[in-house]
Amino acid sequence: MRFSPPSTGRRLPASATFAALAALSLSACGAGGGEPDLIAGKQLFASKCGSCHVLGRADSKGLTGPNLDDAFRQPLADGLGRSGIAAVIRDQIKYPATFGEEGDKRADDSAAMPANLVNGDQAGDVAAYVASVVAKSGKDSGLLATAVKAAGGGKPAVAKDGTLSIAADPGGQLAYVTNAASAPPGPLTVESPNESSVPHNIVIDDKGAGEVVQDGGVSRFEAQLEAGELTFYCSVPGHREAGMEGKLTVK
Repeated sequence: MRFSPPSTGRRLPASATFAALAALSLSACGAGGGEPDLIAGKQLFASKCGSCHVLGRADSKGLTGPNLDDAFRQPLADGLGRSGIAAVIRDQIKYPATFGEEGDKRADDSAAMPANLVNGDQAGDVAAYVASVVAKSGKDSGLLATAVKAAGGGKPAVAKDGTLSIAADPGGQLAYVTNAASAPPGPLTVESPNESSVPHNIVIDDKGAGEVVQDGGVSRFEAQLEAGELTFYCSVPGHREAGMEGKLTVK
């Protein structure tokens, strides 16, 4: 999921930015539902949106969409409340768009986020979670702190029968399930299954590069390894920079 920032081109005056966002918040009010589920919202954000956006509290580091903390910091400072931010985000989910310099909404043909990637209560949950944490420092607490498994925090991968398998995060986070692996020297098949809809591959410089795959594909290459430490990573633009890499110890 990719949200558009509140303004594009030259920066809007604070009053114009606030007015545009306030109008949107009013248009999205009354969009339905009971109390939002923030835990579900965080989980949905991680799987649907985190691959595109930076959101500090969600520990997401996507680089293809706007940094949400930065995008909403000024509107918050201008006086737009978090309920207004939630309404803006929900409107963006339903109608992905950018905003003109006079605050008018227009279609953005280059937007990576399809309309209604989440619907109904789920859209409300995502909007409520993002609005509750955007531009806040620190970490989530309580049940929110453990709502999403830490990216790359799984058990180290170990080569078996000549194959080392390091899966991409199945929930769509920009990470492998583990950031550590080991293998003996010699010939090795390196593979990375990817169950998510976010495209990934696996690469070790000077050893090999698997093809980019998604939706159940397997990125794979053959390598000849010598003792030492190597780095494996995803070469899809922005993914390694967002943290999709790990260490392979060969011994």
